[in-house]
Amino acid sequence: MSSEVAIRVENVAKSFAIYERPYHRLLQQLFPNARRGWHREFHALRDVSFEVRRGDTVGIVGRNGSGKSTLLQLICGTMSPTSGRIEVNGRIAALLELGAGFNPEFTGRENVFLNGTVLGLSRDDIEGRFDAIAAFADIGDFIEQPVKSYSSGMYVRLAFAVAINVTPDILVVDEALSVGDEAFQRKCFARIQRMRDDGATVLFVSHGAGTVLELCNRAILLDRGDCLADGAPRQVISRYQQLLYAPAERQAELRDAIRNDVEIVVAPAAGDDSAAEAPDDAYLDPGLQSQSAVVYPSRGAQIIDPHIETLAGRRVNVLRPGGVFVYTFRVAFEQAAACVRFGMLIKTTTGVELAGGVSALAYDALPCVEAGQEFVAQFQFRCLLAPGTYFANAGVLGRDGETEQFLDRRVDVAMFRVMPDTARLATAYVDLDMRSTVHATAVPGNETYSG
Repeated sequence: MSSEVAIRVENVAKSFAIYERPYHRLLQQLFPNARRGWHREFHALRDVSFEVRRGDTVGIVGRNGSGKSTLLQLICGTMSPTSGRIEVNGRIAALLELGAGFNPEFTGRENVFLNGTVLGLSRDDIEGRFDAIAAFADIGDFIEQPVKSYSSGMYVRLAFAVAINVTPDILVVDEALSVGDEAFQRKCFARIQRMRDDGATVLFVSHGAGTVLELCNRAILLDRGDCLADGAPRQVISRYQQLLYAPAERQAELRDAIRNDVEIVVAPAAGDDSAAEAPDDAYLDPGLQSQSAVVYPSRGAQIIDPHIETLAGRRVNVLRPGGVFVYTFRVAFEQAAACVRFGMLIKTTTGVELAGGVSALAYDALPCVEAGQEFVAQFQFRCLLAPGTYFANAGVLGRDGETEQFLDRRVDVAMFRVMPDTARLATAYVDLDMRSTVHATAVPGNETYSG
């Protein structure tokens, strides 16, 4: 195996026996050659092959049940492949299932020594690193308590602290980090970045497109045990998101297109006879539908068809960063209303309110709307959001006496996605169109002194 290759996976497959009844397992042991099979095969991975070079940071993405965790366990050696082979060159540290490798009866300190020994460190080495491990885990006096008394967050803190402080050549991380709080997750990803910069190889599973784009120089897409795509994170994440939100009847077609590296064309919506757009332009993904919409009780108005359009009026829900779009909806009034105005709000998948707007200030609202009237509300915006998935609300407000209230309100009614942008310099959710300048104020050796 070349010293430049940290991990080599060749034609790996993994199958599990699924038994319909518990006693079928016993019958299989007693009569292994019976004509009737007592189990069926579940193929978690099929003929997966790839190489990871030293210093690479590789994100593995895929829908639930695609084989991601199984693949990591095979690479770490906690499970053996049914066929194929895996080679690993270097010390590997892993954070897989929560609490894996911990003895629940041991204290945190004792488990640090246990894990360190398993990873090949001497007792002196572990003692020399113990303070750094305890400081990173930051669980206080619980380090002296049995880990069976730990919360899930404390488990993952200690496990990650051990994994990164054994100076691994290869760090493998499953989705266990999602258990920790946001501050600890940020701390972990900052350490992963530092390890990557120091030349370590990092392999991790993540559902966060932003995390993969930020940390990785490569991504692998698994689906139903097959490796569908392997390449630049932007392209792989785009394929993954198209597959994630595809309607069931299109998934087989999309899988074949991704596997064969065929450009995916999203069918236009009914009534939209526009030509297919270039891959980097905004488009409509029919499978991108909100499943968390909440409709408030109507008070004489009804919001109809909230969606996003281009300036030319073409309906889209996958947006190009920097493009200008229009969020629009109709409102039909079943009752007369006073001081009417319209509003919208954009939120993250975790509910963080990012941006929004209203059609008018309270004193400039529509003074009177008659029953039977219908209005179209449009909110033009420039897409300055980070790559990811977002949700939009729609609302119409009116005044009842001295109180302004919602006449109709729809939460998470429109779902949209922002395409990856590898040239993006902005950080966090919103691009403030910052302009940075950096210049040297002094040149070493050319200082001028006066006396």
